[in-house]
Amino acid sequence: MKKSRAKIVGTGSYLPHRILSNQDLEKMVETSDEWIVTRTGMRERRIAAPEEFTSTMGAEAGKRAIASAGISADQIDFILVATLTPDYIFPSTACLVQQALGAKRASGVDVQAACAGFPYLLLMAKSFVESGIYKNVLIVAAEKLSSITNYRDRSTCILFGDGASACVVSAEGEGLEIESVCLGADGELADLIVMPAGGCRLPASQQTVAEEQHYIKMAGSEVFKHAVRRMEASCKECLEGLGISEKEISWLIPHQANLRIIDAMAKRFEHLPSDRIFKTVEKYGNTSASSVGIALDELLRRSPLAQGERVLLTAFGAGLTWGAGVLRAT
Repeated sequence: MKKSRAKIVGTGSYLPHRILSNQDLEKMVETSDEWIVTRTGMRERRIAAPEEFTSTMGAEAGKRAIASAGISADQIDFILVATLTPDYIFPSTACLVQQALGAKRASGVDVQAACAGFPYLLLMAKSFVESGIYKNVLIVAAEKLSSITNYRDRSTCILFGDGASACVVSAEGEGLEIESVCLGADGELADLIVMPAGGCRLPASQQTVAEEQHYIKMAGSEVFKHAVRRMEASCKECLEGLGISEKEISWLIPHQANLRIIDAMAKRFEHLPSDRIFKTVEKYGNTSASSVGIALDELLRRSPLAQGERVLLTAFGAGLTWGAGVLRAT
């Protein structure tokens, strides 16, 4: 009996309407458009409205992915949500997304792998579908990073934006077969990217708020070194596992963390032309777990893949966590 192959059969994304430009940031902190563009490649990022949350943005992206797949919400069996900005510590954002979608048959759970959340979800969805446990899995990666960004800290506030992406993963239909996913983690470097307060180690108090411990803290230069090396390694691991070379890849979608990181990654794939490295960082900034999915959705709408073409995607985040995946058009 032929083994079922998990495929992405529908994609969707959502970006808030409000644009925070570099010129806007110039009025908020000591920075300049030239400084930001030179160091990050970013010109704009999207910021959620007060009434928009991770769950509502994720549900909208999910709705679009379900429509793209040509199925209904009641056909979704399981919902996986990747986020580091959940609506609440509990209940899970996945349950809020389930309610918003009306996906009454679906179970759901949140996954916290920071910016690497998307490849982590891909492997989980692939496993669920190919084992026969579930038929249709909805993966959602959504972030409201503006809620944990300190707009007095010029080293971090220029980087982050809000947004959501989603995919329906199924064994039936045509789409992008999830050929391979390779993941990694290194808890010894957990302190490089962290939000110190809000968990059980440092519960919220007047002191933690006064000390601004509920915002993202990051050792940028150290993160840069590890991000490039780990993403490259996971990409190469995926390719080697499939017995293919980078020449057989049509597109590379790296995590949209910083243009310098993307450019450093590009140099490690000499057979991939620069116009085949898909970028959204200039207009959306770093949207953490959702960034790869947003870029994938945008790529597919702009340049549909021919049968047999492959996409290589990769991401890196706090934890440290990282991962890569190869998708092949069927």
